[in-house]
Amino acid sequence: MSEQQLALVTGASRGIGAAIAARLAADGYRVIGTATSDSGAEAIRTSLQQVSAVNDALVLNIADGEQTATAIKQLLADYGTPQVVVNNAGITRDNLFLRLSDDDWEAVINTNLNGVFRVCKALAKPMIKQKSGSIINISSIIGTTGNAGQANYAAAKAGLEGFSRSLAQEIASRNVRVNCVSPGFIQTDMTDVLPEGQKEAILASIPGKRFGQVEDIAGTVAFLASDDSKYITGQTIHVNGGMNMG
Repeated sequence: MSEQQLALVTGASRGIGAAIAARLAADGYRVIGTATSDSGAEAIRTSLQQVSAVNDALVLNIADGEQTATAIKQLLADYGTPQVVVNNAGITRDNLFLRLSDDDWEAVINTNLNGVFRVCKALAKPMIKQKSGSIINISSIIGTTGNAGQANYAAAKAGLEGFSRSLAQEIASRNVRVNCVSPGFIQTDMTDVLPEGQKEAILASIPGKRFGQVEDIAGTVAFLASDDSKYITGQTIHVNGGMNMG
């Protein structure tokens, strides 16, 4: 890219988020990764600055409206307006619906859906003002297929996709794009602890006959961040090896 662009990646301390931050940094973006703790932010900073000293990290808890507003205000003051925003931060609180507590429902909706709203609300106006940008929201195959024990997570991710399509329609004329990436079964430290029988059953349902890697998601995000996708907005790109083709 002719001029270094700024990219914000939330939830960049591990797994998919860390891979996205690393890929964008390798592609020449100035990357700001976020974590919910000082120690997490410091780990991100150390990792990203091995690529370039201009990369950095900050503490951002998207579940907290006041803290989010303060952190984004500081981001804008310190670094300027991002050209790329990747909303990856999220949580799970799995349980069968009849056992699902109000707290677990509200925690997942508040982080995975309301949290993305908060980040976009804080950054949409400055991105519109600069008349360029790409917002990339990380969804999940569960938002399309549903999954037993994840009613809260499925609702949040399905809502995220609808939100993204609506926002895309509102700001497309200002050259700001909004898209989703929907991962299938991606191999991370969280999935490595699943029982072998469960992993074998999942693998049998994937036509590609392999689990996804975090780099598969990072590559798709890199495409949506780039000018190669400048005529794509309001879309959900499924990255699941054929596990769901809807």
